[in-house]
Amino acid sequence: MTEARWPDDRRAQSARRTPGTPCWVSLMAHDVAATQEFYAELFGWTYRPGPQQLGPYVRAMLDGYEVAGIGQLPDRQLPITWTPYLASDDADATAESVRHCGGTVGVGPLVAGKAGRMAIASDPAGAVFGIWQAAAHAGAGVAGVPGTPTWTELLTRETVEVAKFYQTLFGYHEKAATRPNLDYLTLSLDGRPVASVRGVGQALPRDRGAHWMTYFETLDVDASAARVVELGGHVISPAEPGRYGRIATVADPEGAVFTLIRSERPS
Repeated sequence: MTEARWPDDRRAQSARRTPGTPCWVSLMAHDVAATQEFYAELFGWTYRPGPQQLGPYVRAMLDGYEVAGIGQLPDRQLPITWTPYLASDDADATAESVRHCGGTVGVGPLVAGKAGRMAIASDPAGAVFGIWQAAAHAGAGVAGVPGTPTWTELLTRETVEVAKFYQTLFGYHEKAATRPNLDYLTLSLDGRPVASVRGVGQALPRDRGAHWMTYFETLDVDASAARVVELGGHVISPAEPGRYGRIATVADPEGAVFTLIRSERPS
């Protein structure tokens, strides 16, 4: 449910975002109507039409704020996944940098109506992400409250080489975890943590490879995970204490994987 709010996290995002900041998340699905219903039941989302240049596409709304996008997957062979978009001042220049640094640009850059300019790319390890140059649409209008994306993490085999790729693109400051045998980096911009990279070695799923994981805030991780199952999805990793709060990794009925989190809050 979305009635309860963390007291200081409801905030409209500024029109101009620091390049490299995760600013939007989008899911391309086979059955858009059924996918909308699933997330409406889980997070309380409502919807309004998105840019028609993207095909059948809607923007998920929470209490009047845009929080995510859901669109029609054009090819049934493509994986169904939540894709984060990283802000850019110049999508064309960022796409060219992706190619220069060993990544791949699969879509665009192209204009998404009056909303902005976008591209879909992948890093050298194969993790897919979006590039977003804002115009009328700056990205998510609220974050960190139940029903919204609250964190973005890259799961890859090892962090060193792929982190160099993203640091070259966006100038992230990287801070390594101090715990032994933990391959983990926090990425910051202007002194503010914005994402993380976790090296999981051979534990990387063979059927998914390197990928970005979106964390959605919830009031009760255990109850939300149970609700996922009731709505036709399934639990991949049961609820447990995580680095920044209680988490559970789940998948929607079409197989899109995401993580539920009840973030730890200062007392």
